[in-house]
Amino acid sequence: MLSQLTGCASKEKAPLTVLPAPEGGNRIAANDALQLQGAPYVYGGESPSQGFDCSGLVYYVYNRQGVRLPRDTQSLARQLPAVQPEQRQPGDLLFFTTDRPFSHVGIYIGGEQFVHAPSSRTGQVMVSDLRQPYWRERFIGVRRPVARYSLSLNDSGNASCRLN
Repeated sequence: MLSQLTGCASKEKAPLTVLPAPEGGNRIAANDALQLQGAPYVYGGESPSQGFDCSGLVYYVYNRQGVRLPRDTQSLARQLPAVQPEQRQPGDLLFFTTDRPFSHVGIYIGGEQFVHAPSSRTGQVMVSDLRQPYWRERFIGVRRPVARYSLSLNDSGNASCRLN
């Protein structure tokens, strides 16, 4: 079955690979998030022109990769597969308890660093360090965004797949 998937094509603009790649995470998403540093924090924002809140940043970055994710932190935490903290990779989502469990999310970039849109107080998308006491004490889990594909057979019995 796996060999049939290698020849799949998609009309979607996103690359047809499962995210993140096992050999180092989704570095593209991590790099895209880094490029958004300095974008304004706006509650409910989900684009560079609007600004971002924490889950809006995640939503925007992964949407650009063709990965459709839930828009809020609670749904992200519920619906995405958990990863052991010591196995996190660039592109994984880090969750924190700020005012309630799973109330804040950022995108891991490696080296104990993550990109996020923390609050109106900080005012912008920024990089923070997991070793800072504030974040270390509030860190509660890691989730891994993955692209979902569906496999189907056409009239001649050949397999094709598409990104959902």
